[in-house]
Amino acid sequence: IKRYVEERELTVIFLADLSASGTFGSTGRTKNDVAAELCALLAFSAIKNNDKVGLVAFTDNIELTIPPAKGSSHVLRVIREILAYQPAHTGTDIAGALDYLAHITTKKCVVFLISDFQDEDYENPLRAVAKKHDVIAISLGDPREFELPNAGFITLQDAETGEWRSIDTGSAAVRKRFRQLGVARRELLRTQLIAAGIDQIDVSGGTDDYILDLVRFFRTRERRGGR
Repeated sequence: IKRYVEERELTVIFLADLSASGTFGSTGRTKNDVAAELCALLAFSAIKNNDKVGLVAFTDNIELTIPPAKGSSHVLRVIREILAYQPAHTGTDIAGALDYLAHITTKKCVVFLISDFQDEDYENPLRAVAKKHDVIAISLGDPREFELPNAGFITLQDAETGEWRSIDTGSAAVRKRFRQLGVARRELLRTQLIAAGIDQIDVSGGTDDYILDLVRFFRTRERRGGR
């Protein structure tokens, strides 16, 4: 007796944060570079399953929308836009991007929310979208967002607001406090995602291990009964 399992066509949408904080990278690759690599891997995996792939790129505005479609040429366009697109704005509005997605999608999708999550007040839209769609959060980070070098006084600029600030990295107390704040932000995000019932893949630009993280993540989901 043969058992036939129906494969359902999925729609995969990348909700990609292209705000100015994504241009930061201390290891030779920016967070936006890593985001593009991740989208490429996931998009080509999707078309192997005959799924549709779409893109919504956002900052504090919706920058670009590519409706879902199939085929390698379409996927290459999505990747090319993520790599080459020059956003008109610098800030981050995750809530606005989620609201926009909710209005343009009518059927259940697999949504990869790719961001460094340097934003606030998006929990309610996140919960609302997660009730309708299968949302997977890919949180991007950089080692220097958790560890400051001992380099004396340095001046840093916020890429999104343009604000400048001087920091005494020669102070052990300052370096410790910086690390504590970075860890606290990461733990807060994890708590928010768990509360919304959203799976998370935590990716650092300082390593290639995220490929193994992806494999482990999807094997875990497969064991839970998802594609």
